Amino acid sequence: MKKTPATKPQDELRPEYDLRQLAGGVRGKYHARPTAGTNLVLIDSDLSRIFPTSEAVNRALRVVAEAAQAAAPKRRAPASRP
Repeated sequence: MKKTPATKPQDELRPEYDLRQLAGGVRGKYHARPTAGTNLVLIDSDLSRIFPTSEAVNRALRVVAEAAQAAAPKRRAPASRP
C-alpha cells in the first residue's frame, strides 16, 4: 500500500505567472539551427595530437582525396556505335 505524503508540496510559482501562456510549446523547435551547415566529426585522441586544428585535418584530407583520385582508374566514355 502506498503512503500518502503528510503535506502537499507548496506551489512556488509567483502569482503573476500566467501558465496559459506556456501552452502550445514545441519541443526542439530550434534544435537544427546551431547545427545547420556544419559537419561535426570526432577524431580519436591520438589523431588530435597529430592534427590539432581543423585546418590541419582539412589539409590532410585534401592530400588523401587527391591521392585517391589520382590512383583511381580513369573511366572511359562508352564507345558510340555506327
